[in-house]
Amino acid sequence: MSDLSEANLGALSAIVDKYRRQPTYLVQVLREVQDALDHIPPAAMAYVASALGVPIGQVEAVTAFYAFFHDRPMGRYRVLISDNITDRMLGSMALVEHMLNRLKLKLGEVSADGVVSVGLTSCTGMCDQGPAMLVNNRTITRLTPRRIDEICELIRAQVPLDDWPSFYFKVDDNIRRADMLLAAQWSPGEALRAATSLGPQGMIHELRLSNLRGRGGAGFTTAVKWEAARNAPGHGPNATRYVVCNADEGEPGTFKDRVLLQSYAGHVFEGMTIAGYAIGASRGFLYLRGEYTYLLQALEKHLADLRKMNLLGRSVCGVEGFDFDIEIHVGAGAYVCGEETALIESLEGKPGRPRIRPPFPVTHGYLGQPTVVNNVETLCKVLEIATHGGARYAGLGTKQSTGTKILSVSGDVDRPGLYEYPFGVRIAQVLEDCGARHPQAVQVSGAAGMCLSEREFGRRIAFEDVPTAGSFMVFGAQRDLFEVARNFTHFFAHESCGFCTPCRVGTTLVSNLMDKIAAGHGTQYEMNELNRLAGVIKGSAHCGLGTASCNAIVDTVQKFRPAYEKRLKAVDFEPAFDLDAALAKAREVTGRDDADAHLAQGMEQH
Repeated sequence: MSDLSEANLGALSAIVDKYRRQPTYLVQVLREVQDALDHIPPAAMAYVASALGVPIGQVEAVTAFYAFFHDRPMGRYRVLISDNITDRMLGSMALVEHMLNRLKLKLGEVSADGVVSVGLTSCTGMCDQGPAMLVNNRTITRLTPRRIDEICELIRAQVPLDDWPSFYFKVDDNIRRADMLLAAQWSPGEALRAATSLGPQGMIHELRLSNLRGRGGAGFTTAVKWEAARNAPGHGPNATRYVVCNADEGEPGTFKDRVLLQSYAGHVFEGMTIAGYAIGASRGFLYLRGEYTYLLQALEKHLADLRKMNLLGRSVCGVEGFDFDIEIHVGAGAYVCGEETALIESLEGKPGRPRIRPPFPVTHGYLGQPTVVNNVETLCKVLEIATHGGARYAGLGTKQSTGTKILSVSGDVDRPGLYEYPFGVRIAQVLEDCGARHPQAVQVSGAAGMCLSEREFGRRIAFEDVPTAGSFMVFGAQRDLFEVARNFTHFFAHESCGFCTPCRVGTTLVSNLMDKIAAGHGTQYEMNELNRLAGVIKGSAHCGLGTASCNAIVDTVQKFRPAYEKRLKAVDFEPAFDLDAALAKAREVTGRDDADAHLAQGMEQH
């Protein structure tokens, strides 16, 4: 702590006091410490550990786990450019090179004066308006060489971010097709009052009639989840229940939650409050993706307005005993926190690693108490059901997939953005509506989803056919599906939480194999290894994110095999590098260049 100045000690003291020195706020505390000091030095970790009463090892582990935390200076301007496949298709890699040349830097390097660093990040959630970047966690969209030049000049002049042109930070909704949800006007409290008139069991009954299923991808029946949490007993002297809104959408190609939080926050918060009423919870958390920090101030104001309207707080809507409030936690760059138990771990101030289940969150969730975790879009749907009834809601969509679904459309299309359809819409209809340009493939539900070829464009978006969390990436005829799959393998290798060996090691081995094939050293051996590893990871990874990590490999090998085969060597095995060439330096140092000094010749002679 002696390394901290008096001013810095004062800043850290104010931060931990703001969070009442509660260890569950460790991620939030570290986020603000980094904002104050530009990074999280060991002395600050020690101070935080002491102030929150947690082991220093826990603070170090949390700092190391999240991609947006740094224990060493990373530049006062921390630039992270999106490495998502759709941003690459828009030329992001050329922009990275352009920026590095202008700043005379290498990727990941900090400038000698400590002013700036430039790196890559998996996805910024701006696939409809990319290429995009984050500067000190603030989003800038629609990058061009000219805009990169302007940003470099601002950084060199060390102009504060607040003084940069405001249009740099403009984020559009791009709503292209609205239906039941996106066309709905929010009438504050209307759905909540309808829910309280039904009573908790009546609300869950309507939810059951609606057959609402979670919009995060898994498709679990919402009524079953709520009823299980309501019936589960709390634990200990402070027994209670919790509602958590999972707003950590990190699946590449998905950005629907961003729009819902930006322009439909009233729906989201009221849906959480209805959930709190139905299950008997008194506290809710919205876990906001770190890339969406720009929304935090507006969301906090929205919550304050709801409290003034008695739609949050004590005796909500005048219902005696219905006390419920919401607070926002901000993530710090960990894709795996989209998994509900990993998200809960993060809320508790730990590295976001998925828990072993059972027990499930509905009985043992946040702090071991019954907890409902719902997706942003799912909670918005609750308002329609409370207001109009479950039976009416079930009349739209298909038998197993009722209501509507929002798709985040990006890639080779004329009109990227959000499209809301009743479940059952065909892939071909979406492609026509968004102006797809000579599509050869569609990746549905992100890197972990399904890759559909042209012959499958007659299939339907629905849990009984093509399920999706919302991502819909279109690849035109000119795209190389091998490079698409390769990008996804690097994504999973980077985002693996490291908990289980099959995922931690397996995803790295898969990405290495893809790199070897890309470098022209691939053979049938590598193809066999890809297939074998995909089976091992799928069958043994700890969580669903690991088991789905090779879906794109399996699909593209099966449906777009020529993209792989054209790169293969016609031999059984090819080393990833030239062994003899690797010995050239040794030959030069020893002054030898005879046959025995060459690996291949030496092996032939012996």
